[in-house]
Amino acid sequence: MIRALHHVQLAMPGGREENARAFYRDVLGMTEQPKPANLANRGGAWFSAGEALVHLGVEDDFRPAKKAHPALLVTKLQELIERCKDAGYPINTDEPLPGYDRAYVTDPFGNRIELLEPVAGG
Repeated sequence: MIRALHHVQLAMPGGREENARAFYRDVLGMTEQPKPANLANRGGAWFSAGEALVHLGVEDDFRPAKKAHPALLVTKLQELIERCKDAGYPINTDEPLPGYDRAYVTDPFGNRIELLEPVAGG
């Protein structure tokens, strides 16, 4: 039976690992994880923060995920929103989600990322 989500994989264009690091590591504050040797030559990058694992894999016929998206649980959402804006990543909002403050940001490749912060008492 399913008991947890191990990671989410998003696609990215080849040769843009530095753009991935600039966003996922430097803006979102995730830690880059080494890829296993047998997968390293495929390109892409893996990141983690807390229990969240995001794998970025190179896709030859890349198309960004504009609707489908990971939802990352965060703390200090407003600070993260400001970091995204300061780095040139616009923030979008949507209808409220009960129990959460939330915002969306688009990674350097056009993939949609949802940022969720639980509301106290929610």
